[in-house]
Amino acid sequence: HQLTWATPENCDLKMNLHNEATNELLFVGFNQDYGCIACGTDKGFRIYNCDPFKETHKKDFQKGGIACVEMLFRCNILALVGGGACPRFPPYKVMIWDDHQNRCIGELSFRSDVKAVKLRRDRVVVVLEHKIYVYNFADLKLVDHIETIKNPAGLCALCPYASNTVLVCPGLQKGHVRVELYDMKKTTIIPAHETSLACFALNHDGTRLATASEKGTLIRTYDTATGNLLQELRRGADRAEIYSICFSPNTQWLAVSSNHGTIHIFKLNEKGKVKQQDAKAKDAPRKEEASSNLKVEDPSKANPKSSFSFMKGILPKYFSSEWSYAQCKIPDSRTIVAFGPENSIIAVSADGNFYKATFDVEKPGSECKFVARNKIVKKPEEEES
Repeated sequence: HQLTWATPENCDLKMNLHNEATNELLFVGFNQDYGCIACGTDKGFRIYNCDPFKETHKKDFQKGGIACVEMLFRCNILALVGGGACPRFPPYKVMIWDDHQNRCIGELSFRSDVKAVKLRRDRVVVVLEHKIYVYNFADLKLVDHIETIKNPAGLCALCPYASNTVLVCPGLQKGHVRVELYDMKKTTIIPAHETSLACFALNHDGTRLATASEKGTLIRTYDTATGNLLQELRRGADRAEIYSICFSPNTQWLAVSSNHGTIHIFKLNEKGKVKQQDAKAKDAPRKEEASSNLKVEDPSKANPKSSFSFMKGILPKYFSSEWSYAQCKIPDSRTIVAFGPENSIIAVSADGNFYKATFDVEKPGSECKFVARNKIVKKPEEEES
């Protein structure tokens, strides 16, 4: 997940800020397990631990603008892309940086600027405006390339775990999502929205996908293997720019941040969750399987709905929507959000602020409670005071 200021539609837990920076921040993003935050600055990069919040590493270059920092979990290997007023590396190159050796150990060069980079232990994925390149990490040999619709935000999602090789990117048509299931040698095209995509995210094991369009009112979740729609969630009635979408590690919750300043947390239904005992369930007697399917979720602990939802099919779709289970109002205008431990969320803003808040799983419609606030960077006027 990253923040990218230059393109307001960019999301997926990362922000690139080099065209809008009001401080030294050029980029902010979470690592694959949401345990760390990587920041690109006009001098280099920094790494922070989320819980407890602490700066764990800082690297400054003489000429050091870094517009993208992609971590590989918590190891010493990072992918860097230069940016800002004085880039450390060209913006059309991806540099593989070994922090133990304090040097680049590999590079990938392109004919146009790099919009995003995704890493897993066996793959490097590079996103350009109209194309995505997939490389083998060990030798940086090209293994796949995908044509996309114009993608200035660098939208792309990659399952980080070896158990499932899944890549998601924009398709060739507006609002369409392409899902590459490499282990199954299968490609699925999902017509997710009528308008252009603004954001999408995979859950940890790559079995679920959540999408939002530039309209920003609805979030839809899908099964990546089948392309089937599982749930439709309503952020609000007014248009919004979605900055990030994030699944909880257990795929029970979904968090969404937007330019309206409220982070929405949704509860995922049984279809949307990933059942931990899927393999065992297949071997269970049919009678048990049938009875388990009769389980009805406690409606008092589901996402709130309109009091007119019983008239579904008669009134407009708006009245049968699922609304957020919990909300968190952040004073900063632009944030990315991820899940922390024990029913908590972590938000990082373009202003350099870090927030941690908890939500009550027993109270639908409740407000989150802030439990920590910290500063990643300060504005010039704050440093002077």
